Amino acid sequence: MIESLRVCFHAAGAHGVFSAIAGKLTGTSFLVRTHRPRVRHPFFLRMPSSDPWTLEQIFVRQEYDFDVARHPLSILDAGANIGLASIALANRFPRARIIAIEPEAGNFALLERNVAPYPNITPVRAALWHDNSTVTIVDPGLGHWGFMVRSGVRKRAPGNESSQVPAMTVDAIMQKYGLERIDILKMDIEGAEYEVFDDPSRWISKVGALIIELHDRIRPGCSRRFYSRTGGFDREWQLGENVCLSRSWSCVVPADESADTAVSEAHHTVCA
Repeated sequence: MIESLRVCFHAAGAHGVFSAIAGKLTGTSFLVRTHRPRVRHPFFLRMPSSDPWTLEQIFVRQEYDFDVARHPLSILDAGANIGLASIALANRFPRARIIAIEPEAGNFALLERNVAPYPNITPVRAALWHDNSTVTIVDPGLGHWGFMVRSGVRKRAPGNESSQVPAMTVDAIMQKYGLERIDILKMDIEGAEYEVFDDPSRWISKVGALIIELHDRIRPGCSRRFYSRTGGFDREWQLGENVCLSRSWSCVVPADESADTAVSEAHHTVCA
């Protein structure tokens, strides 16, 4: 409880703590407006929920603060949740086009609201999948950041009229939004990577860098399938909970290569 209140305080100050406590006592959720340094626009979190922990992951632990040799122009944020990773990337790379995909209705509604001030972020309510079909949203009880998808249309739970959503493949998304390649594919999709990497041959060569959280703890075999389908990448490293893969032509590089690039560019400028 103390750790949870600490995270809420870091996320939204005393108002965040008060809202989290009030929500626990009343069984309701409050929408809290907050902002972060070097982020152009404020955004909203639900209290209590997993949203403050998502903020902690992205803005405090900076688990998507990867190094680049040049700025990316196209980013696919799969499992965008309420949009915090997309917001962080849009502030860092304002010229990048960001497609933010989130299947769950409550998360997506807040995603739309949070990214509305950013014209370079396109929110899409869909699930990343291995075919273009319809999938069912499943709540395993892990909070707002833990919704999972299952194949096919299943019987809807009473009162849940939005449990089915479109499923899209990476190449279908690229075609729909006119992307010739994806500079960065960020993926945090709660085990659905097992399906997505069933046969990525139509699109994998067009992805410059993959930044993915693997979920073997909830879907055994995710890592094995992921690594068996991503043999064409040149570099691999760990960034927080994420595995990072990049190609030789990718803008995303490990920290040591980023330092080498900076030295090389500085030397070129002096010589010029």
